Amino acid sequence: MTTASSSGADAPIRVLGLSGSLRKGSFNTALLNAAVELAPEGMKVEPFDLSEIPMYNDDVRVAGYPESVAALRAAMTEADAIIMSSPEYNRSVPALLKNAIDWASRPPSQPFDGKPVAIMGASRGALGAAFANHHLRQILVVLNGVVLAGPEVMVGGSADKFDEAGRLIHEPTREFLAAHLKRLAALVRTHRAHVPG
Repeated sequence: MTTASSSGADAPIRVLGLSGSLRKGSFNTALLNAAVELAPEGMKVEPFDLSEIPMYNDDVRVAGYPESVAALRAAMTEADAIIMSSPEYNRSVPALLKNAIDWASRPPSQPFDGKPVAIMGASRGALGAAFANHHLRQILVVLNGVVLAGPEVMVGGSADKFDEAGRLIHEPTREFLAAHLKRLAALVRTHRAHVPG
């Protein structure tokens, strides 16, 4: 089981943030940035840039993880939890995020094992990337990720909820996201209490 280096119940919580979009004006990257802003006291959300991760090739993996992939796996291992903010492409997970998951999940010591994970998504449409959210949950179950249950952060109509600078300005969504992050913090603390140190 993969655990973070800081295991004390009250130790600061480090959360690795992954956006499933490379678009400069991505609502999902903006949502991840909102999580950085709204993280509760004692939690730090640290976004990771997936743009340098190459397409998965097992021949390359066998020869040795590329530097960018090794950095991703190390960041995942060191984090207490992971947040994925994903758009929905053709009713599923974008290649960028699925590719990163495929690289990270290879043996040995795949970092999703026993790791708390929160999923969220944003879209211009009404469903807020619901199908991508569902598919991510299916993937993470196979990897033994501890997926945060309960109300889901699926931000529909995103064009009206972020300003031109990409800041989340819709107050009910800000409150909902803040509550989601508090629940993630509680999950991490509960997980720490039940995982041998």
